Amino acid sequence: MPALDLTDPATVAQADDRGAQQRLPTRLLFLIVGIANATWAPLVPLVKDRAGLDEAGLGLLLLTFGIGSLLAMPSAGAAAARLGFRPVLLAGTLALGLALPVLALGSGLVPLTLALLLFGAGMGAVDCVMNLQAVAVERAAGRPMMSGFHGLYSLGCILGALIASLLLAAGLGAGGSVLLLVAGIAALFAAAWPGILRAERGGGSGGPAFALPRGPVLVLGLLCCVVFLAEGSALDWSAVFLIQWRGLDPAWAALGYAAFSVTMTAGRLGGDAIVARLGRRRVVVLGGLLAAAGLAFSVGVPAWEAALVGYALVGAGCANIVPVLFTAAGRQSAMPESAAVPAVTTLGYAGVLAGPALIGFVAQALGLPAALLLVAALLLGVAATGRSLRV
Repeated sequence: MPALDLTDPATVAQADDRGAQQRLPTRLLFLIVGIANATWAPLVPLVKDRAGLDEAGLGLLLLTFGIGSLLAMPSAGAAAARLGFRPVLLAGTLALGLALPVLALGSGLVPLTLALLLFGAGMGAVDCVMNLQAVAVERAAGRPMMSGFHGLYSLGCILGALIASLLLAAGLGAGGSVLLLVAGIAALFAAAWPGILRAERGGGSGGPAFALPRGPVLVLGLLCCVVFLAEGSALDWSAVFLIQWRGLDPAWAALGYAAFSVTMTAGRLGGDAIVARLGRRRVVVLGGLLAAAGLAFSVGVPAWEAALVGYALVGAGCANIVPVLFTAAGRQSAMPESAAVPAVTTLGYAGVLAGPALIGFVAQALGLPAALLLVAALLLGVAATGRSLRV
């Protein structure tokens, strides 16, 4: 393919038009995953009751979601390289659309377990390939775009939760609410379809279905794991910290995660401009320092208001680190990006799955504040490593 003449305004405009046709569909894919994630959240207590599970049993059941995701991600990257992005994204979205109604209406442990496994696999496949598409679209644009894409995921979580709450409050019930949300997901995917990249096809281009991360990909994956662990600490432990260690009324305990979510979403939606101004390496360094300072502030200042400020700082600091790491996974040369991006995604999800348990074990031994300070120390490690990253 001949090089583009970037001094010709007509050529630049034509290239930008082609890029715009792919940018909106990419944003829609991230929005879909956010909405699907938010649709599942209010179903958890319903699934617990229908399956007749206690808390320990529910914890084991929820592991099937993670197992499905971790199994799907590496194979999704290889399949996307061989077959193109479209069939993999279609299969993943179909899995979401089939699994959610079963989770909303089904009963019995076996059907719910299989549905959750399918849901996890669908989320893992779509998450992996949408990031591959985002890497390709950002590369073609020649400017930072990854934070904005991930911002649409955060926005989708907020919109999905709001819509689900409104539908349930209107008396539609779990089944009807989920079917409407699935119909919305299908409509968004249909709108995204024309702009989904076909990717390169060819017999052996995909590589193995699973490749161990190595070199810079391993470093990127471990950093992603730490950041996801920090995000999980806000989701799973902020309310516990505010109630048990800051004496906040349980009715207001969700404010910690709300503060985190608002700054996370705002930071990502405005993150492309931040990355363009500061540079990717500096975003990782400053983001890690800011998030670590936020956790330390929450723990060190004995007031619930300070904890909310701290969690807001964590959200702002973490907001753009993961998008930068995904961009770096697409830019390195140690592994093909069809293997590197799934590897980084898989290690990141490992942080989401193992993080709550790790924090719980440390909290049991040393107290929750000490566990959160451990997370802050890991974030300082992210900042220190970020200084030498080739991003």
